[in-house]
Amino acid sequence: MLGRINLSLVLLAIGGGLTIVGFVAYFQANATLNLAGFFYGIPILLGGLALRAAELEPVSYSQPPSPEVIALREAQATPTQNQVRLDVTRYRYGQEAHLDVALQKLGLSPTGDECPELSSICEVEMDGNYALVLEFDSPTVPFSTWVEKQGKIETFFGPGVRAELNAPAEDKVNLALVTVLPAADA
Repeated sequence: MLGRINLSLVLLAIGGGLTIVGFVAYFQANATLNLAGFFYGIPILLGGLALRAAELEPVSYSQPPSPEVIALREAQATPTQNQVRLDVTRYRYGQEAHLDVALQKLGLSPTGDECPELSSICEVEMDGNYALVLEFDSPTVPFSTWVEKQGKIETFFGPGVRAELNAPAEDKVNLALVTVLPAADA
């Protein structure tokens, strides 16, 4: 819940309000309110500005999940799929890009400037299984490199997940993390 709130704007509003109260109190010769406004307002305002500078906005859904897909998610999604979905759909601070560390570990980001950028996500049903689709803009990492790393991607995102890749357009890569259900005993 807290990750869906833009903390930088909250701190800017509170800090700005307290700082304005401090200035008004200064000109009205109200020393106590003046001191409190400046003492708390300016540091909170600066903290909000710092967070704003280091802010990474949440990724949006390219299409909203249907109630059927949400029910499928609740029944089948792995902890890793849920963690990835929750991490990329909340405000992050101090990161260059969503999943940047994961992409570096997978060998899909040789340098910070060449990191594919997560543009959106969607949740779909694939062959009766839940799938979290990560939609990347990948102008510097060719699709063939993604295909070479497919096995490593499956291992990285944990047991119970298979990775399916497709390129819907040039410089675009969709990575579907599809739940693999255990085989039923006969």
